[in-house]
Amino acid sequence: MNENAIITAGLLVLSVISGMLGLGVAFAAIPFLGLFLPDLVHQIQPLSLLLNGVTALFAVFGFAKSGNIVWKKALILATITTIIAPLGSWLALFINQTAIWFVYVTAVIYLSYRLFRPIQERPCGSENFRLALVLAIPISILSGFLGVGPGFLLMPTLMIAGFNAKKAAGINAFAVTPPSFSALIPHIATASFDPNLTTSLIVFGAIGSFAGARITNLYVPSARIKQLFGILIIITTVYKIYTLLR
Repeated sequence: MNENAIITAGLLVLSVISGMLGLGVAFAAIPFLGLFLPDLVHQIQPLSLLLNGVTALFAVFGFAKSGNIVWKKALILATITTIIAPLGSWLALFINQTAIWFVYVTAVIYLSYRLFRPIQERPCGSENFRLALVLAIPISILSGFLGVGPGFLLMPTLMIAGFNAKKAAGINAFAVTPPSFSALIPHIATASFDPNLTTSLIVFGAIGSFAGARITNLYVPSARIKQLFGILIIITTVYKIYTLLR
């Protein structure tokens, strides 16, 4: 098996997992692609942003098929994340990246703690959407700092705000799609894409994320989604702390 096939197979698995949670795949693709591609700025980041947008979009299709997207709220969140995220990208030019990562890890630890406490899902229409809107602003700025989509922090925020886990995943998938593509624009002039690898990753990423969303809607109870996300967020946080302290 050649290297491109290995990368594609790994990305397919990551896309299924991210699709199950209504996330773009960038949060996992960046460290994974870093095992194979040498250039973070010109190869890994632009490719991850492209894949994040594609996988989030196809997850939207999967959740929409089961009626698990509250379109009005998803559109409002998408507008906020798309407008605010570039501010974080601009501020990142002036702020130490290590400090930003420590802020990120702190936020993730807090959200993980909240996820493992009992969360009462509210009846549809009575969720604390205002809380999600307020928190979406710093989340979008932080995601702009780091060059990743806001979904990894927005997803648990929606659950804490009382949304059913499947609806939170559907709203989240829609909300992170536009900022992924808009964040790619500054990279286009200097990005280096391998056409064959990029095409393969887009196709299998789309398939995996759609399949993951359908698996969640058909077979995975909401409580299991929360547990799966909690485990995933802990693994990712431990990995990031390890890389920061090396």
